[in-house]
Amino acid sequence: MISRFLLSRRAALRGGAAFLIAPALARAETKGAPALPAGPIEGGIESHGLSTFGDLAQKPDFKAFGYVNPAAPKGGLVGQEMYGTFNSLNAYVMRGDPATGVTLIFDSLMTGSLDERDALYGLVARSVSVSPDRRTYRFRLRKEARFHDGSPLTAKDVAFSLNTLKTKGHPTIRVELRDMESVVAEADDVVTVTLAATRSRETPLMIARQPIFSAAYYASHPFEESTLDPPLGSSAYKVGRFEQGRYITFERVKDYWGKDLPVNVGQANFDVVRFDYFADRPVAFEAFKSGAFPVHEEFTAANWATAYDFPAFRDGRVKREEIADENISGIQGWFFNLRRPQFKDPRVREAIGACFDFVWTNRNLMYGSYIRTQSFFENSDMKAKGPPDEQEVALLEPFRDKLPAEVFGEPFVPPTSDGSGQDRGLLKHANDLLNAAGCQRVGGSLMLPDGKPFEIEFLDFSNTMERHTQPYVKNLSLLGISARLRVVDPAQYRQRLENFDFDMMVQRLVMSFSPGEELRALFGSDAAKMIGSRNMTGISDSVVDALVSKALVASSRDELVHVCRALDRVLRAQRIWVPHWYKPNHWIAHWDVFGRPQKSPRYDPGIISTWWWDAEKAKQINYPAG
Repeated sequence: MISRFLLSRRAALRGGAAFLIAPALARAETKGAPALPAGPIEGGIESHGLSTFGDLAQKPDFKAFGYVNPAAPKGGLVGQEMYGTFNSLNAYVMRGDPATGVTLIFDSLMTGSLDERDALYGLVARSVSVSPDRRTYRFRLRKEARFHDGSPLTAKDVAFSLNTLKTKGHPTIRVELRDMESVVAEADDVVTVTLAATRSRETPLMIARQPIFSAAYYASHPFEESTLDPPLGSSAYKVGRFEQGRYITFERVKDYWGKDLPVNVGQANFDVVRFDYFADRPVAFEAFKSGAFPVHEEFTAANWATAYDFPAFRDGRVKREEIADENISGIQGWFFNLRRPQFKDPRVREAIGACFDFVWTNRNLMYGSYIRTQSFFENSDMKAKGPPDEQEVALLEPFRDKLPAEVFGEPFVPPTSDGSGQDRGLLKHANDLLNAAGCQRVGGSLMLPDGKPFEIEFLDFSNTMERHTQPYVKNLSLLGISARLRVVDPAQYRQRLENFDFDMMVQRLVMSFSPGEELRALFGSDAAKMIGSRNMTGISDSVVDALVSKALVASSRDELVHVCRALDRVLRAQRIWVPHWYKPNHWIAHWDVFGRPQKSPRYDPGIISTWWWDAEKAKQINYPAG
């Protein structure tokens, strides 16, 4: 799976983004908006940041985040491998395969702290004023903000970008910004955003972290095209040298306008950030061992346990680190496509899940390094445990006639096998569920209720999961199910996923500390019908929609926790995935050429953002790429 500290389209879509809109349309969007004074909103609250529930750890006069070294030197390079290919530098539309890291080149109104999950602090915006009804947000911009060509970054660029995002961006982005009613440039340094009365709790933060694009640049560059023309940005990095499908670099902008802002101090320390693309992991690992790139995040337990027996590791030139990860565990597993007829019955989905022997897999393939995932909010207080409490029951009771009885009892957990790899008791249970769902064995094949053979294709773009999938396929075959793993090239894989052309696939989703819009994107009925959406499973359920709506408007952390626990029970009862595993840390291997702060961020390894190049170390070990 892709590292959390890498900046791909997935990360961009979670954080927001987009570009171009025709001037006439921009005028139509803002026509008739009330003229507002370019100052704080009357009766409103002006602040240096925004947060989900109003909690900001940093004071207005803070100098730097606590996880950085303010005196970190600049220079050198950082790089890591990627897999697949890229053919575009536009990460904000559906067309093309965008290069990792393109989001590095754009600034936003506000930016986050890696120690806080629900807080943003001023970047392009020096402050924000919020109306008493929390529908109007007036951002006061820093007049020194500049694009890389030296042109000023103004409120008109912000309005242009947000309007474009809402109308022409990736479908996921458009959904996230549907509650933005208008955005108006009141002055060069003041932009006002008005939200719908039915906006979600998370909408202001999503707006504040959208990238800002140059309206002048896109007057002559079509936004909706997949392009390899480096776009004009405004942040600490710009696109450097690249070769389509092989590598891309991002070069530090030495005269970056915002380098001394508190949110940037001690960060963006590398002169070059580079991503090299490989077809498969073994080849990439050999390249890392030779020093082709300096950082490798390990996701394979067998490699972590046995593969680090090479000269550079033995003599100390390569180091290994286990960096704590306090995020909610990634939701990783084999996800069903509920649009497929063979997966309509939840008993069938439960039967297929029962055939996966995690105990055997963890012991024999992963050196016992992992914990089985049970919840959609694993490793957090939002995970449902035991019978529902009084608040959860109150949320679920209106839907009792639409829910299975188990939702009001112990939440569903994947069965624990005997570790043999072929647990007869679980296989019998799976067979009983299939029979109850109307499937029948004819000779050696299992037939669906409609008489068609039961077939499953596990779709992937690499062979990384083959060792885990093949024993699973073998168990399914014992029940008469014709299952197979199919590996396609990354471009075809992406296209098939965006068109929901798959049976089952591996996915890893990252849930935020205060889940909001991502719930609607991942599990909402509207998203299930939208090509290119993140609702891969196609789940479309009125109870899920109702609980997601409650999560979006929860007014306190406690209320949100209880809503998510209730939602967790309902989702787990649906059997929409076969959950994998997790570990509460990052496995990082790196050549010993870096310095790093004494304290790591709580929610990210901080490698690209907070580490720095140590030239003396690189010289001492004669780093190959130095």
